[in-house]
Amino acid sequence: MSSNILVFIEQRSGKILPASFQLLKLANDLAKTTGGQAEACVVGQDVGGLVAEVAAYGAKKVYTVDDPQLAMYRAAPYAAAIAAVIDKADPKTVLVPTTAMGRDLASRLAARKRAALAIDCTEVSCDGDDLVVSKPMYAGKFNAKFRLSGGCLQVATVRSNAYGAGEPQAGASAEMVSVPLSLTDSENRLKIKDIVSTSAGVKDVTEADIVVSGGRALKKEENFKVLQELAEVLDGAVGASRAACDAGYQPHSRQVGLTGKVVTPRLYIACGIDGAIQHLAGMRGSKVIVAVNTKKEAPIFNVADYGCVVDLFKLVPLLTEEFMRLKG
Repeated sequence: MSSNILVFIEQRSGKILPASFQLLKLANDLAKTTGGQAEACVVGQDVGGLVAEVAAYGAKKVYTVDDPQLAMYRAAPYAAAIAAVIDKADPKTVLVPTTAMGRDLASRLAARKRAALAIDCTEVSCDGDDLVVSKPMYAGKFNAKFRLSGGCLQVATVRSNAYGAGEPQAGASAEMVSVPLSLTDSENRLKIKDIVSTSAGVKDVTEADIVVSGGRALKKEENFKVLQELAEVLDGAVGASRAACDAGYQPHSRQVGLTGKVVTPRLYIACGIDGAIQHLAGMRGSKVIVAVNTKKEAPIFNVADYGCVVDLFKLVPLLTEEFMRLKG
């Protein structure tokens, strides 16, 4: 087993998720402790063009599994492809973004390679050969620390925005290693007949640096327009509480919370959200939290960095106007 750190680069239609660049920065930091280097794994069809971009963010070697059978995500073929890369690279640690795809793959990889596994980590460090990770548990009531043994492969998924991505280095290069895909009949038996997109190009709350969320206080779907205008100015995403989604104000794909999506943006603006436990569990890892609510006793203020006891319909348009002015 080498001392290298391998990062799974998640890409969709040739576009790399920002969380992957964040993990490359983390991998380089960990490699300084292990004495190895940061390497990357890119899986899909026609992914060779992504190597230069991955190298710019710090990968010293990039393993690619390029095959038409990997054009669309299927769990078994992707797991087989990454397992083949692990066999070739023989890394100490594999880092995977905490996304729907990442959760699916990490557990499969750990089972295949009999590896130590930690999901949804917010802190990762090395202690000798061991990997030490922290993750929130029980609806974010406390953080638990785990030690993954250095005696076996370590697999960890890391929450988006837990670490910064660093700046891309112009002219950086990386060695490219092509790994062939070999699938068994059982790994290739699931076929994709059709894909229907429901996002309509809307930025997902788990990938946005800024999230503007609304609660039941918005009263109807049309009122979310004020939040959408603010999110557009900030190049952010619109989220919603479970109560707002259950009431039909927003689709459940935008639900933030323990039963929805966990987000860790640089800025989270909660508008008209009181702060139920399940919602707080989904956003309390945000770097800066701003709460806008007319109820000064609302639980959301207990976790907010900045609290505004004011009607959101008065404040949010003013914020939008001011940000537009600042951005020219």
